[in-house]
Amino acid sequence: MAEITAKMVADLRAATGLGMMECKKALVEAEGDSARAEEILRIKSGAKASKLAGRTAAEGVIATFTADGVGAMVEVNCETDFVAKDETFLAFAKAAAEAVAKSNPADVEALSAVATASGSTVEEVRKAAIAKLGENMSVRRFVRIDTDGKIATYLHGSKIGVIVDFKAADEQLGRDIAMHVAASKPICVSKDEVPAAVLETERHIYTEQAAQSGKPADIVAKMVEGRVAKYLAEVTLLGQPFVKNPDVTVEKLLKEKSATVKAFTMFVVGEGIEKKVVDFAAEVAAAAKI
Repeated sequence: MAEITAKMVADLRAATGLGMMECKKALVEAEGDSARAEEILRIKSGAKASKLAGRTAAEGVIATFTADGVGAMVEVNCETDFVAKDETFLAFAKAAAEAVAKSNPADVEALSAVATASGSTVEEVRKAAIAKLGENMSVRRFVRIDTDGKIATYLHGSKIGVIVDFKAADEQLGRDIAMHVAASKPICVSKDEVPAAVLETERHIYTEQAAQSGKPADIVAKMVEGRVAKYLAEVTLLGQPFVKNPDVTVEKLLKEKSATVKAFTMFVVGEGIEKKVVDFAAEVAAAAKI
């Protein structure tokens, strides 16, 4: 039997928001597999997927640049929120976004050698900023859009950024859609774009939950399809109620405006990066409870 540590239980609790004992039992049943344990908890409790950005994340900013049908968005990380607000760091992030848009580098490594508007390369600007601020920093990721349509961007502070490739006569509509994405966090534009593996997992969970109801198989099948349809509406841009007018879906809004959205990308600073924080008191307390 796999060892179930207090840290594993605490991490699963933080991800799901469920009780310590429930999390421990799920980990035992899953033989220490955290992902499987979370699925077990969802089946048994009906809990939603992991909390967005539930873990403590790295610091940094999102920066954007658009010009002449080309747009770019970058995430630049640093070690502390203090440096993330510094003008030198912010200038580096803006320079990186502009370099991405104008030079179309293949990846982050290639971006390092791209010349910025000042004439220095991105790497040279980064090293100069590090020397001045005394803190490590790096460009983590970027996205670039080159379109015959229009580009809209939205920054929620500097921690959430969205860039949208759209077609519409109304420029404001693009900005509204970008803001909607930041607020409602769809995973893709339409249901056809939902990854098959994601949909398969959701369908499995709904099937297990419905089966526990004791209802006939045909009723269970209808329950599952209803839950799947609801899920697709919740996670796709077109299916979601528009954040500024929940009485209409984004799909209906776009049709009314004779507009389309080709693609969007959302970055959240530090998403998926876990900053190691050891709270020994909490671990001892957790161990005592289990």
